[in-house]
Amino acid sequence: MKKYVFTPGPVPVPSEVLIEMAKPIIHHRTAEFEEIFAEVREGLKYIYNTAQEVFILSASGTGAMEASVVNTLSRGDKALVINSGKFGERWGKICRAYGVEVEEIMVDWGKEVDPAVIEKALSDDSSIKAVLTQASETSTGVKHPIKEISEITSKRDDVIHIVDGITGVGVFEIAFDEWGVDVLVGGSQKAFMLPPGLSFAAMSEKAWKFYETSDLPKFYFDFKPALKNAEKNTTTFTPAVTLIVGLAAVLRRFKSEGRENMHKRHARLALATREAMKAIGLEPFVQDTPSTALTTVIAPPEIGAAKVVAGLRDEFGITVAGGQDQAKGKIFRISHIGDIDKTDTLSIIAAIESVLNQLGYEFNFGAATKKASEILGTEL
Repeated sequence: MKKYVFTPGPVPVPSEVLIEMAKPIIHHRTAEFEEIFAEVREGLKYIYNTAQEVFILSASGTGAMEASVVNTLSRGDKALVINSGKFGERWGKICRAYGVEVEEIMVDWGKEVDPAVIEKALSDDSSIKAVLTQASETSTGVKHPIKEISEITSKRDDVIHIVDGITGVGVFEIAFDEWGVDVLVGGSQKAFMLPPGLSFAAMSEKAWKFYETSDLPKFYFDFKPALKNAEKNTTTFTPAVTLIVGLAAVLRRFKSEGRENMHKRHARLALATREAMKAIGLEPFVQDTPSTALTTVIAPPEIGAAKVVAGLRDEFGITVAGGQDQAKGKIFRISHIGDIDKTDTLSIIAAIESVLNQLGYEFNFGAATKKASEILGTEL
């Protein structure tokens, strides 16, 4: 049985990228690699919409999350963490591991944070040095108002905005320079259509000022030597050469498509999936501000999400993600990132209908596929 991945990381990798990565390995201290690295540096700046350096780390996205903390904060600093899911929770765990005091804003799963709550917290407590949030909370599928939060932090010289954009960068607009984001994290196994193993981070000029006073331990993830080496088109330590070769191929594809068209592609696939599920009586977990990286669907309570996930796997070779913690058994998550197109999306929607029918769920069979076809056949 063929295998199909519709998880929000890892994601399907384009065949032409796999071919590039299958070529013989090259040494990272050569002119050949430096040329590739130079191309990648410029491509990442384009996707990040920034003039700043975008660092490439040989680590999963959590590595870049940790790096963003240790390169900006100090022991005893206070960070305001937006906890609306498993990855917001992770920000708190990273900060506490380094002795950073954490104040959490708890947000109901599936809901976006209210920027006014953040503004009030900063006004009430002048000791807060950073606001940490997700652009897209992968565990729930909610999208947070990054632009509005950055507008708040930009007015304060002593507060930075650190954003986990791992399922946001390349999916929807995040204008790093224009919006005043201070640190933005990305990951290879998401919209970048690569296997896991690389993560990315950009630092604003304000964030660099925080670096100068940061006293948290850093060695492998130290951005200052990374910047010095990047400007020479090389890396401080041995990089994940094969993944960077693949990244160059992906970035060429992205530049050819264009940022705006990338955002439209994800939005179209997400809209088609959400509306398809509604057409057969299934509600999205996120009602107001869904991320276009993935769609989280509430399974029929009488069936449960686990049976849907298992049915897709066993009957069609399709892997989707289930829910975590309080959403476990209640939702399943369908990805729109990676090498996924309209045909793939129609295929999984048809497969979901088939599985639900087998499980005894009563609905208008074919309505979801019909609705998705209508939406995918039109321009946004």
